[in-house]
Amino acid sequence: MLERSRKINPGAAVPLRADRRRQRRFPRLPDGNMASDRSDSAAPLLAGCALWKQGAEARIYRGKFLGRAAVVKHRFPKRYRHPQLDEKLTRRRTVQEARAALRCRKAGISVPVVYFVDYTTHCIFMEDLVGSITVRDHIVTTQQSGDNPESLGGLADEMGRILAKMHDEDVIHGDLTTSNMLLRNGSEGPGADLVLIDFGLSYTSALPEDKGVDMYVLEKAFLSTHPNTESLFQQLLNSYTAASKKAPAVIKKLDEVRLRGRKRSMVG
Repeated sequence: MLERSRKINPGAAVPLRADRRRQRRFPRLPDGNMASDRSDSAAPLLAGCALWKQGAEARIYRGKFLGRAAVVKHRFPKRYRHPQLDEKLTRRRTVQEARAALRCRKAGISVPVVYFVDYTTHCIFMEDLVGSITVRDHIVTTQQSGDNPESLGGLADEMGRILAKMHDEDVIHGDLTTSNMLLRNGSEGPGADLVLIDFGLSYTSALPEDKGVDMYVLEKAFLSTHPNTESLFQQLLNSYTAASKKAPAVIKKLDEVRLRGRKRSMVG
């Protein structure tokens, strides 16, 4: 019995199997798609707000929410991604950020109060910490003033305690830097009101490996931004270890991640 033969136009491109699967999962949308619609729908919410900063993932606005000073984080559409994929990723990150902030706040960790979340436009309205400064600016100012870096010991201890408490709640920040830590009203020293911000890359995990990577990201950012502060970061780690029973497993994973990082830099 002869097999049926399909007529194929020699000039037409035959789609690959992977392309066909992708088309079924993310069908092509008409021009004027949801990306532009979502961007336009955020305009009413952002009315009266002034653009403050912009990153690769979001724009930050300052304005008012029910009469209170507020910061608005708007995850704008990424036009280089398929609209449905972009919508799915953006919604998941918005949800994760709001949940991580709420989870930390329930644990007694200072984070900005979340006033309102719009999952349609992916806008998060948060407390505006007026008068606060970043830990990065505080350390840089202290170094430039000629003060002994050991005077920052109280701040390092507080950072270690806060991060240990966060990891005990199985919250992985994902982007730990001194720019993502604020000192409310310029407070410093022991008992400083340290506020963690920007949970845009956060997720939940109980694995020591993930927590070790989180600390490794902080270590690389800390030592590259603030030279000659190795003893200060070690003090942070000592405080982290003393504040959590789970810390030894995390520090062990941190050492393993360091070794992997050194091997990668040696190989190139």
